[in-house]
Amino acid sequence: MSARKFTIVGLGEVLWDIFPEGKQLGGTSANFTHITNLLGDHGILASRLGTDIPGRRAGEKLSRIGLDITFVQVDPTLPTGTVQVNVNKEGEPSYKIAEPVAWDQFEWTREWKALARRADAVCFGSLAQRAPQSRATIHEFLHAMRKDALRVFDVNLRQAFYTPEIVAESLKIANVVKLNQEELRVVGEMVGVHHKDDRASAQRLREDFQLDLVCVTRASDGSILCSQKECDIHPGFKIKVADMVGAGDAFTAGLVRHYLRKSPLAKMNDAANRLGAWVASQPGAMPTPGKRQLKKVQAAVA
Repeated sequence: MSARKFTIVGLGEVLWDIFPEGKQLGGTSANFTHITNLLGDHGILASRLGTDIPGRRAGEKLSRIGLDITFVQVDPTLPTGTVQVNVNKEGEPSYKIAEPVAWDQFEWTREWKALARRADAVCFGSLAQRAPQSRATIHEFLHAMRKDALRVFDVNLRQAFYTPEIVAESLKIANVVKLNQEELRVVGEMVGVHHKDDRASAQRLREDFQLDLVCVTRASDGSILCSQKECDIHPGFKIKVADMVGAGDAFTAGLVRHYLRKSPLAKMNDAANRLGAWVASQPGAMPTPGKRQLKKVQAAVA
């Protein structure tokens, strides 16, 4: 595998997940960037916090766990994002997401433009596009990137914070799309892909939007990766689930790492599933392993 260290941007929300037993820092982009960093690439979070106490504490924690927050903007008026999270007996979370918050007001700055031009990959979703200003800024960022850079659309449908237009435009910009089984059906209805089975729908979505890769996650049943040449099906790993918050983001981080290094589809799929399973076995979305455990995680997905 290439020893090159890639610059990978998590572009989107950072927030506090409020569980019944307490709060933990999270947000799809923050979770993704944290795992990217743990794996050894240069993960950069591009997001926005408030000037409030939760915002200051979020910034302190992000720095403490080693994330580059140079490109985390500060909003002078809106609060830092929060989400009420409830987890059922199977570890599946449900969310109630506050609005409006700081990450609804991304600004297109010279600094973000420079970051876009040097990034090797970016991961973005639909949630951070719910407000017009952040949506416009995200699209500016994506269009400012090099033509050969990787653009990953991690669909992440939440509540009613998406539209067919947001999803379709994101599919057109992306090279790689990752979504779960339910999202595959919903997205298919939006863009005219009749659902037969996960594999067929993934292939049709890839063809219709000229994507390099479509990934469908299937919770404890693993995932399907479909490229132009092949599909790989992984059964997943059986684990004791702490909670599933952040597991999908860890999966995406593993996917991106191996995609950039041109790994075979089966290796990419295995590494992504291992990372998702590891995070699901830990409480919270951003586990911070000790040196010994980190080496084991890195070795398992190398």
